Amino acid sequence: MTTLVPYLVLASHIIFVFLVLTVIFRRSWGGGLIAFIGKQALWLAFLASLVAVVGSLFYSEVIGFEPCVLCWWQRVFLYPLVVIFGMALWKKNNSAFLYAVPLALLASLVSLYQHYASVSGVSLLSCTAVGEACSKLYVLAFGYITIPLMGLTIGLYILLFAWVSKIYRNENSNA
Repeated sequence: MTTLVPYLVLASHIIFVFLVLTVIFRRSWGGGLIAFIGKQALWLAFLASLVAVVGSLFYSEVIGFEPCVLCWWQRVFLYPLVVIFGMALWKKNNSAFLYAVPLALLASLVSLYQHYASVSGVSLLSCTAVGEACSKLYVLAFGYITIPLMGLTIGLYILLFAWVSKIYRNENSNA
């Protein structure tokens, strides 16, 4: 399973680039996909946040990778998103992104910093993890995929879904 995850992350990066291009070119060829994502943005964000929670718990509780301080901060920002999006789906409330975007942005910033520190070996902060150092590489696939980058990927997907949801609502409220 641990060897499959980097391939899934790589595939998700390719899909992410395609989705960003779809947003950019939505007027010429991406409109249908943007409409679909815009309508399903809450479900997609809920699934992305659920994948983040299950993935981080899988790595720490099943595989036995010890989370460092920065990993815990990512969890602080990502774990509540499952509840936020779950409640939004239950109540059919699209304003969940108002609360989720700051959390996803903070999680992404922590992930980006941790990825930089772990790949470069340069850290601006001292990490005093009880178990492992924040720069320890448990996973390094394709020369760039690390566990912090997986967290960054989830954060960026949630931000993308929020962006597409906003575009979809704005374009359909003025029609």
